[in-house]
Amino acid sequence: MTPHGVQQHIPAAVALARDGEGWATSEISEGLDFCRSRIPSDLHLKVPVPGAGLRGLCCEYPDVSPFFSSRIQQEYNFRPVAPAEELTKIGIVFIGNSEETMEVKILGKLERYKLLHILEFDSDRRRMSVIVQAPSGEMLLFAKGAESSILPNCIGGEIEKTRIHVDEFALKGLRTLCMAYRQFTPKEYEEIDKRLFEARTALQQREEKLANVFHFIEKDLILLGATAVEDRLQDKVRETIEALRMAGIKVWVLTGDKHETAVSVSLSCGHFHRTMNILELINQKSDNECAEQLTQLARRITEDHVIQHGLVVDGTSLSLALREHEKLFMEVCRNCSAVLCCRMAPLQKAKVIRLIKISPEKPITLAVGDGANDVSMIQEAHVGIGIMGKEGRQAARNSDYAIARFKFLSKLLFVHGHFYYIRIATLVQYFFYKNVCFITPQFLYQFYCLFSQQTLYDSVYLTLYNICFTSLPILMYSLLEQHIDPHVLQNKPTLYRDISKNRLLSIKTFLYWTILGFSHAFIFFFGSYFLIGKDISLLANGQMFGNWTFGTLVFTVMVITVTVKMALETHFWTWISHLVTWGSIIFYFIFSLFYGGILW
Repeated sequence: MTPHGVQQHIPAAVALARDGEGWATSEISEGLDFCRSRIPSDLHLKVPVPGAGLRGLCCEYPDVSPFFSSRIQQEYNFRPVAPAEELTKIGIVFIGNSEETMEVKILGKLERYKLLHILEFDSDRRRMSVIVQAPSGEMLLFAKGAESSILPNCIGGEIEKTRIHVDEFALKGLRTLCMAYRQFTPKEYEEIDKRLFEARTALQQREEKLANVFHFIEKDLILLGATAVEDRLQDKVRETIEALRMAGIKVWVLTGDKHETAVSVSLSCGHFHRTMNILELINQKSDNECAEQLTQLARRITEDHVIQHGLVVDGTSLSLALREHEKLFMEVCRNCSAVLCCRMAPLQKAKVIRLIKISPEKPITLAVGDGANDVSMIQEAHVGIGIMGKEGRQAARNSDYAIARFKFLSKLLFVHGHFYYIRIATLVQYFFYKNVCFITPQFLYQFYCLFSQQTLYDSVYLTLYNICFTSLPILMYSLLEQHIDPHVLQNKPTLYRDISKNRLLSIKTFLYWTILGFSHAFIFFFGSYFLIGKDISLLANGQMFGNWTFGTLVFTVMVITVTVKMALETHFWTWISHLVTWGSIIFYFIFSLFYGGILW
């Protein structure tokens, strides 16, 4: 659909409403200025002829996060870039805003709008609105949101044409958004202002009252148009998802996009394959209908167990499935190679993560998100990763780790995750080992001193064993160890399976270290005992072997053994590793010589 007149066309732009014989952009552009959040620098416009008619714009505009107004933008550090830059090309310039006013220059004419109210986004309404006062004194409401939340509340505009266009854009993989407005009379605005004040100052059931007021305000809208954006994939997204799958990690995609858009993006990023059998659980209206559909899907998966299956679920059907059919739903999901949940509210994303966490397999969950609507999901998962980008930094601020690109996830997991798991697993169990070696001879000694509480080791050795003599080798190991080259780990994701199921911290591995510690401790004690035997020969200075001599012998063999054991576990040797390993043994001997008075 192309307006008459001059246009700048950049592919994948959106079409919309025509009024009379001309096209104009002022009101929808103002709506974009008043109600906007993170906006990329590639907003594309078909420039209409200004002047005649009302409400028309062809543009490519991004999907939005839950925080929109310029005031909130400043609070959350969003960068107002693209709409202002691109609208400048057709003479609509957002000048800036103060505490209560916003300035917009339209075709060279400066206009000031007063910001009266912000109707915040929530996951139930799935839209956001602002009420402004135009320079002419008109009270206007601008609303934007998903077409499922905007179109049912519209009573005017090209609704059916817009619906067709939105579906077309969704099939092309574009992320869609609808905008509408409503004009209030002074009497209507007074009533709205009064209701908003009462709801926002209510001491009880405030959220419920606000929801009722928002619903009362956001009705009888006039559709302005629809926008769409080509959500371009970052570099190496397909390769990263394929690597995750090879590593034995099951990937679920949770998105707020339309069903058609979500499936298209999943196919393009490699989450779904063309040869995969796509199963759908969408548009379910009742619990019985949902249960019947889940049963049919489970039967189809059982019958066609040879091929891979992918599951698509929308937000409405998911709510029904989680209400009474959790086990059946999780059974279907477990038997699918990939799961896609579309039209998801932020809280629904968190519910899905929680459902996976409490499943019988007790898997470790990792959530990756880049927008403020992913925060609840990131916080619910065992590990949350935020991607810093044009959607703001809310996800990164609320995550455990932050990365700049999705492709860095493979290195974060397969290299750093692998290394730190090996290091921490060895660190924990080595501490058990070396302290079992340390304490067991002391316990055995009590049988020979009639449980008189006589210590086997000197008090200084008791103090310095874990502080000086054996601490540095394991510390450097836990910081520097690389048992496999990083490039090999990143290029062979299947190696990640070696640490799956918490294998290195299993009961079997723990028993190995514990039994090894006891066996070494018995060798230390009884080896020294039988070595000395009953020979208490006089030394050169006339002294005889005694309790402290025996204890020091056991302690010396123990320090050397546990340090060498750490050296045998080390695969990645640096000059620091050599220094702390052999230096610890040398330091022990030098300290013992001085402490024993031999060198004084």
